[in-house]
Amino acid sequence: MRAGLVQLCVSDDPERNLPETRALVREAAETGAQWVLTPEATNILNADRATQDRVLRTEDADPTLAALQGDARTLGIWLLIGSLSLKTGEVGDDRFANRSFLIAPDGGIRARYDKLHMFDVRVSDRESYCESAAFRPGDRAVVGMGPWPIGMTVCYDLRFPHLYRDLAQAGAQVLTVPAAFNDTTGAAHWEVLLRARAIETGCYVLAPAQCGTHANVLCPDRKVRRSHGHSLAVDPWGTVIGDGGEERGVTLVDLDPAGVVGARSRIPSLTHDRAYRGPRDDHA
Repeated sequence: MRAGLVQLCVSDDPERNLPETRALVREAAETGAQWVLTPEATNILNADRATQDRVLRTEDADPTLAALQGDARTLGIWLLIGSLSLKTGEVGDDRFANRSFLIAPDGGIRARYDKLHMFDVRVSDRESYCESAAFRPGDRAVVGMGPWPIGMTVCYDLRFPHLYRDLAQAGAQVLTVPAAFNDTTGAAHWEVLLRARAIETGCYVLAPAQCGTHANVLCPDRKVRRSHGHSLAVDPWGTVIGDGGEERGVTLVDLDPAGVVGARSRIPSLTHDRAYRGPRDDHA
């Protein structure tokens, strides 16, 4: 199967972002991709809560989701929408969802996953994030049954290896990690973590990413944000087989089920778990 990783540089305006996203999805399909993947925050990157509340929609009313479902149907492709920022309508919690979607070639939603781990970090004295202030975390790991069994994750989830082991042991053969990694952590950790997750699980890892400097159209006075880019595809042995570089575009890679079987037969660590006492257990 040929997969196409779409690399975007979205703004804070969902209406402005959609045409380019659709064009790159179509480009990927027209160049042979049977499965197309977009990054985290496909519809918007915006840290202004008031603007988010004004422009975001619920799942059933979101124009980006509806348009991309239609494109999947028209093009006859599987589509992973890396994530969309959405209102939830949840009573008592007005935070948004950071939700990934697996779309079938008939345009139907086959799986949903809400990002589990919130990016609440202080990277440096000048750079900090508190994702949980605007987004509520999910509470469920998901293996979507698409072209392959797919372990669905988003961005900061990448730093929690037990999640990926659980997904692989539940049947996932491909792990998706759509992301908007910032420049600092991306340069230091992005590739090595993705390769580690592939090696640990014997899975393909597909990680479509945001890149470049994101325009503030609706909130021109806010500090601009930069993303690392380098959408990566890693095979089950840990070899990088596709790198999207630093510009918008599409990266095509071919996936072979034999690669999963081969890696797991050579290093069958997924079957070698042993029970053990924890470091906090009383051994007296």
